[in-house]
Amino acid sequence: MAQYFENKQDVERVVLVAVHEHRNDATDASLEELAELVKTAGAVSVGTVTQNLEHANNVTYLGKGKLEELKTMLVALDATGIVCDTELSPAQMKNLSQILDTKIMDRTMIILDIFAARANTREGKIQVELAQLKYNATMLVGLRDSLSRLGGGIGTRGPGEKKLEMDRRLIREEISKLKRELEAVKKHRETQRKLRSNNSSPVVCIVGYTNAGKSTLLNHLTDANVLSEDKLFATLDPTTRMLKLPNGQNVMLTDTVGFISKLPHHLIQAFRSTLEEAKYSDMILHVVDSSNPDMDRQMYAVYETLRKLDITDKPVITAFNKVDCLPELPVLKDLKADATVMVSARYGTGIGQLLETIEAKIAEGQVYVEMTVPYKATGILADVRTYGQLLEEDYREDGIYIRANVRKQDAVRLEGMCQ
Repeated sequence: MAQYFENKQDVERVVLVAVHEHRNDATDASLEELAELVKTAGAVSVGTVTQNLEHANNVTYLGKGKLEELKTMLVALDATGIVCDTELSPAQMKNLSQILDTKIMDRTMIILDIFAARANTREGKIQVELAQLKYNATMLVGLRDSLSRLGGGIGTRGPGEKKLEMDRRLIREEISKLKRELEAVKKHRETQRKLRSNNSSPVVCIVGYTNAGKSTLLNHLTDANVLSEDKLFATLDPTTRMLKLPNGQNVMLTDTVGFISKLPHHLIQAFRSTLEEAKYSDMILHVVDSSNPDMDRQMYAVYETLRKLDITDKPVITAFNKVDCLPELPVLKDLKADATVMVSARYGTGIGQLLETIEAKIAEGQVYVEMTVPYKATGILADVRTYGQLLEEDYREDGIYIRANVRKQDAVRLEGMCQ
């Protein structure tokens, strides 16, 4: 009689490791987030080791005594590896592997692994693979001696072990190839942006910390049917949908990849074309998880990422989301925002106020026009109705008299057609 055995992959058991470098740093909150990242990657954290130091040891990350404590803990907890809450140097990676004789991972490796598992589009896959290869190229010296220990699991998705066995020359060639592919995708994205710019619809870009509820908000506003889960980095690929405001004006809403503290710089570089959706928008809609006790640090991380992308000149509306999870409504502030609204994307609370706020901010960027449009150019009125706010129209002998609020570039176009 045939016997069947279920092929189960053992869950990796890891110990989280961090260095408190400052008395008032956010190490505890960062470790909690690291535990969520590890869980999202498919592993389980079984213990935590922290050490107070002025700065992490350049050679072994932790001090000698803590390393002995960590080594004992690994055996006692039957752990299969450690995850350090920072990006390790090649020397640190190599030395920790030799001292602890276990799998060594860092925060960057975990985030890259999650991105590799979540990327669905060709662009997303190219971006993740490019980031992984750049990371592996810098870590090659430290990883070479521990390749035999990598096996499967976290850190081996995407390019995987095969890429780690390449020498630097092959990795450079692969990076060059991926850059060329990404450049082709980038040109396609720029073409899409130009098309959106030509239709004159204001573009509102949704940004926020990962798991703040951006996709849920987009779904509620536009029925976009974007994957929305209570997970870190549930969606990576940007989605753009049309939204009709209460005054009849259309705007384009674009969702972007979630931000996170200590976002690997390789990922920022690889995802620059995607993240720059915010750079070409007319307005930023910053979604914040108001129920998260670490909200202020998350808001700082978002603004810091926008600063790195040189996106500092856009009007910002901050939507404090998940107010349904708060026992009472506190006074929430964002001093960097032009306006704030409290909403629940899940239940629709505050959505009306949010739409009114978007309308008001768009109106601030518009100009008032009053002119007579010749009958031969009446087709432009459809654009005014769709992309601006038509306040009055009166059919007269010499044309159609209108009063409207339109974007500055549209006003110039209107004046040219009415001459």
